[in-house]
Amino acid sequence: MSSSLQRVLVPGDSAARSVGADDVAARLADALPTDTPVIRNGSRGLFWLEPLIEVERNDERLGFGPVTVEDVDDIIEAGFPSSGHPLALGPVEKIPQLADQQRLIFARCGFDDPLDLAAYQAGGGLAGLSRARALAPDVIVEAVKTSGLRGRGGAGFPAGIKWETAAKATGDATYLCCNADEGDSGTYADRLLMEGDPFTLIEGMCIAARAIGATRGLVYLRSEYPDAIRTLKAAIRIWREAGLFQGLSDGDGFDIEVRTGAGAYICGEESSMLNSLEGKRGEVRAKPPIPAISGLFGQPTIVNNVLTLASVPWILEHGGEAYRDLGTGRSRGTQAFQLAGDVKQGALVELAFGVSLRTLIEDFGGGTRSGRPLRAVQVGGPLGAYLADADLDVAMDYEALAAIGAMLGHGGIVVFNDTVDMARQARFAMEFCAIESCGKCTPCRVGATRGRETLDKIIAGEAVADNLALIEDLCELMTDGSLCAMGGLTPMPVRSAIQRFPEDFTRQAAE
Repeated sequence: MSSSLQRVLVPGDSAARSVGADDVAARLADALPTDTPVIRNGSRGLFWLEPLIEVERNDERLGFGPVTVEDVDDIIEAGFPSSGHPLALGPVEKIPQLADQQRLIFARCGFDDPLDLAAYQAGGGLAGLSRARALAPDVIVEAVKTSGLRGRGGAGFPAGIKWETAAKATGDATYLCCNADEGDSGTYADRLLMEGDPFTLIEGMCIAARAIGATRGLVYLRSEYPDAIRTLKAAIRIWREAGLFQGLSDGDGFDIEVRTGAGAYICGEESSMLNSLEGKRGEVRAKPPIPAISGLFGQPTIVNNVLTLASVPWILEHGGEAYRDLGTGRSRGTQAFQLAGDVKQGALVELAFGVSLRTLIEDFGGGTRSGRPLRAVQVGGPLGAYLADADLDVAMDYEALAAIGAMLGHGGIVVFNDTVDMARQARFAMEFCAIESCGKCTPCRVGATRGRETLDKIIAGEAVADNLALIEDLCELMTDGSLCAMGGLTPMPVRSAIQRFPEDFTRQAAE
């Protein structure tokens, strides 16, 4: 083994741990010399290579993966070669699926121990906050407005306009809430960042707090993410002990705490989340007033997604114009696309808006894992549209997707092969809504249940034409009459499945 070996890194996030990273790290620690540290970093988001170990030698990072406990001794005996070994990947930064990305939010994710504040700063962290401390709050808001940053939670509302509204609102306190209730199927970007680079989120929240004069910050994090909860709480404690919350505003009282949600999908909607934070039932509020004017406990409140807030440090460091130069149309900056389902190379891919869906699936994802033909792709979570192969050249941005009856959502992409039954997928959408509805409005609460029952009849081949007409009526009612996006968007997957895959809804009748 080369004496120039500096350290070995093994991801400690939940994705890598789920496939044996803890055992790999333990074996490495036993087998390596005591002066060679084994660091638990975050995942790079190249999940088909996990556990991905990285070896730092001569200031170069060499990758090996996917590594099992049985592989460790063989790799050590081979001397951690840069090539020639079956698991050798060469320099990590040159792995094509990583090298071809445009990482702004995830630039540091997986690079070091996520709780090493000195390493975070050495890697460029705190530069955005340092600049923000020297700027007046309204100048910070203007920089975010100039950047064109839109909410990454799915709604796509301009973040700077939200901040400006809250900054001008009056109240006894101003709250900043980070919605980390990541519940969409096929999404994991929030979790990946909180487990792999939590200081970026905290820095973004501090900048936002200075911009709007927030007196308190809360992160609403779902209980299904125990590793993220533990890591983020530890990171906040380290940040607090370093004195980095101080001096953000005249009151000098800003701090962040983590609140754990029970996993209700509806609490991804901002007003339901606020009710939950107040100790009430997670139920949608009627608007107006909007949260920026009257939110948590009736005070001005900004609710932003994890990735929205984590984009802010880069914007403050490099300027709103530099961020605006990335992307296309009204979709500026980068988006964290998340590949899942029947895809060969499941991965987080951060790129500027405008990349095609086909490029993401074929070039970054490597096509289907099963080797079967791709039949459908759902973009935007369980309430997103189902797209067919003919749609794959669509540009991944808010307006281009809306033009074909789809949405970007949180950036989740779930691939289905030719064995999928799209009538049953449509039924799943209605069933999901019926289960997860907060129950406050009738179109969502009752409409989804009637929709599931009607799709059951269609799948059984019963009065298919009449029941398809009834489904359309229900979809129209839910779209126009629901109080929030839960019921309002449930028709999107249903209608898209019927439109693009009509044969699956008439098969039983034909038989």
